[in-house]
Amino acid sequence: MSTAPTELETVIFTREEAVATITMNRPERRNALNRALDRDLRAALDAVADDDAVRAVVLRGAGPGFCAGADLTVLQDAADPDDIYNHIMTRYGPIVEHLVTMPKPTLAAVNGMAAGAGCALALACDLRVMADDAHLMMAFSNIGFVPDSGASWLFVRQIGYSRAFELAAEATPIPAERCLDLGLTNRVVPADGLQDATATWAHSLAQRPTLALGLTKRALHAAQEQSLDATLETEARLQMEAVQSHDHREGVQAFLEKRDPEFEGR
Repeated sequence: MSTAPTELETVIFTREEAVATITMNRPERRNALNRALDRDLRAALDAVADDDAVRAVVLRGAGPGFCAGADLTVLQDAADPDDIYNHIMTRYGPIVEHLVTMPKPTLAAVNGMAAGAGCALALACDLRVMADDAHLMMAFSNIGFVPDSGASWLFVRQIGYSRAFELAAEATPIPAERCLDLGLTNRVVPADGLQDATATWAHSLAQRPTLALGLTKRALHAAQEQSLDATLETEARLQMEAVQSHDHREGVQAFLEKRDPEFEGR
């Protein structure tokens, strides 16, 4: 059963067939993260994670930019270190963990700038489509901060330590084409075709065997941390789950009957 989140002030939630789109909607602040947007993002992600009718999720930003990171107006006064710690752990952490671990594909449609925590949100998605005039930016050091919101974990796994440190230390915008060269984005498309290109990809993925894709995410994340022996065991255990699924049986039957499979995501 599909249930849309209610009472969202700073997020627009839509669903078309099996694809949910979560749009950060503070365009006047370039979708900078504040308490309301943190809350609404988490509520929307809670809803789609538990909704079997949703088989792919698109994260995007309204207006001229994807997400400018934290709304720095909250740091005009001296920030309490304990408050900063709690802010990251209780507000940003759960959002990033949701995107990384959600058992279905997540895609970021990156327009304009994705900076700081906004860059982390984009990198936390499984796939990224960037407009040709978009940029990622590890902006933290420009205000004497350390990468947070999982950005260091995500960045170093995407491009390795040396490049990750270079881009975090210099904190300059990374154009879309360089992001493509570095492996920070999957596709670069004309800006006016960004939303259509991302939606088309999301709908294609939503027709794939969703349970198997979720297990694939778990396998790949585990493989980054484990030995070969441990990875082989993880794969075997995940395959035990996959072999019991409807979509596995449908895939085998379709192969034997020489027809396209009709996956149901279960």
